[in-house]
This record gives sequence, C-alpha cells and structure tokens, in this order.
Amino acid sequence: MMSLSDVLSAVLPVFCLALIGIGLRRVRWLTEEADATLLRLVVNVLTPCLIFDKVLGNRALQRAENLFIPPLIGFGGIVLGIGTCWLFRRRVGLKTDPEQRTFALVAGLQNFAYVPFPLVLMLFANHPDTPGVLFVHNLGVDIAMWTLGLITLGHATGPGEWRKLINAPLVAIILSLLINSCDAAHWVPRPLSITASMLGACTFPLGILLTGAMMADQIRQLNPARATGTLISSAIFRLGVLPALMLGIARVLPCSVEIKRVIVVQAAMPAGIFPIVLSRLYGGDPATAVRIVAGTTILSLITIPLWIQWGIAWLHLAP
Repeated sequence: MMSLSDVLSAVLPVFCLALIGIGLRRVRWLTEEADATLLRLVVNVLTPCLIFDKVLGNRALQRAENLFIPPLIGFGGIVLGIGTCWLFRRRVGLKTDPEQRTFALVAGLQNFAYVPFPLVLMLFANHPDTPGVLFVHNLGVDIAMWTLGLITLGHATGPGEWRKLINAPLVAIILSLLINSCDAAHWVPRPLSITASMLGACTFPLGILLTGAMMADQIRQLNPARATGTLISSAIFRLGVLPALMLGIARVLPCSVEIKRVIVVQAAMPAGIFPIVLSRLYGGDPATAVRIVAGTTILSLITIPLWIQWGIAWLHLAP
C-alpha cells in the first residue's frame, strides 16, 4: 500500500513549482508580457513532444478499452461535476445568476492537465503506460469544457467553439495513436524520439511555473471579506463531494487498471484555472472564479494526498 509520505513526496514538488512561479511573478522575473509566448511554447511544442514520448510504444493504448473508454469517462466526469454543482448553485450563498453559473462551472471542472500529469508520472512510475491513458482521457474533458462548460455559463456553442478543440496537442494525440495502433513506434528515428523526450520533460516544470505566475495575478483580485462563503461551499463540493462520487463510481466501473489510476488522480484535483478565462469571455463572474480556484488550490495541498492514498487503497491499485 502506498503510504501518505509517498503521496506527499509526489504532491509537494508540484506545489513548490507553483510557489516558485508566484515568487518569480512578484519579483518581475516572469512578467505578464512573457506569458503568451511561453504558453504558446508549452501548448504547441512541449506538450506535443510529451504526448509523442508517452503514447508511442504504449502497450495499454493498443487495447480498445483504453482508446474509447477514457474520453467517455473524462466527459462523464465533467457532466457529474458541473451537474452536481448546478443542482446546488442557488444554495451556496451566491446572489446573482452569473455568480451561480460560474460556481457550477468552476467548482465542477477539475484541474485536469498541469497538476495531474506530473503526479501520475511520479506516483505510478512503475506503470509507464498510465500517462498515455491520461492524455486520451483529457480529450473527453476538453470536449465537455467547450460544450457543457459554455452552456453552463449561458453561452450557446457554435462552430467557433468547436474549432478551438483543433490544436497541436489534439493533432499529436491522433498521430501518436495511429502510429502506436500500427505498432510502428520503432519506425520513428531514435534521435527524433530522444529529442521529443527531452522537450517533453520540460512541459510540466514550465507549465506549472506559468500556472503559479498567473495565480499570483488572480490572488491580487481576491476580496477576503466576500471569499469565505464561496471558499467553503466550493471546497465542500470540489474537494469533498465530487471526489467521493468519482471514486465510488470507479469502484464499480468495469474498466482497466490504467483508467482507474487516472480517475484516482483526477478525483483529487482542485478547480482548474482555465475556467477563469471562460468566465471572463462568456459572461460569468471572474471574481467568483478566482475565489474558487485560489481557495481549492490552497486547500488541496491537504486533501490531494488524503484522497489519492485512500483512492489507491479503495480501488486496490498497486503503486
């Protein structure tokens, strides 16, 4: 059984990187002007390289169940999260419709990328096929975010939103899966695969530093006098009710052990940062989004190790 100290040793480096990002923003070594350029680098270069590195040669992704079930679970997990928070949106002390809609979206959508990936890499280092399954899982989360997420904010989806799903990581996933399904990973020249591995290893350190820097910008907008009620209600759902529901479903779900490892990590996550952007663009309440993200992220330092340790034991997963 994985001990609490094992889980903490995987969780703490992620938060340390985020804290360094906050510090770099405060001393102006990582400026807001650099965010867009570095984010394009992470999304369009480093992340596709990481996908190639983790998907090519991945035996788990040569099984049909690990190709089709993970996106369905990713989509279904967001339906569960947003749907549950939507049912209680009028009972959490938020007065306006935009505030309530933002609560349902932000509390219901977990951080599904930059925090889970390094945790999966470290927690399941003995099972190198699992990170590839996580990439496939997140296809479903992306689709849910750009459809159900926008509907939750009261914005009708259209061709413009669907086009945003077509990006470098998606293309990398599709190409990697095609090559892997043909068992043709050995055709890729070794220097190219080594280069992809080296670039991919940079993805999460840089991505989490950027996340911390952007969090520093959002924290300045917090209003402590109004944040308490939102923090408590969002923490109850995002860090309490939803993890319990997701792990309960995973216990009875007939799926592979790789998928269950992904569910354990995803269930423990705080609210994601990108819904702050969605709330600004599509008529939500950014202040409410900031409070939920900042509050659940800070508290998750305590709850992530507890949920992951319990989830691994509950689902009988080998570390």
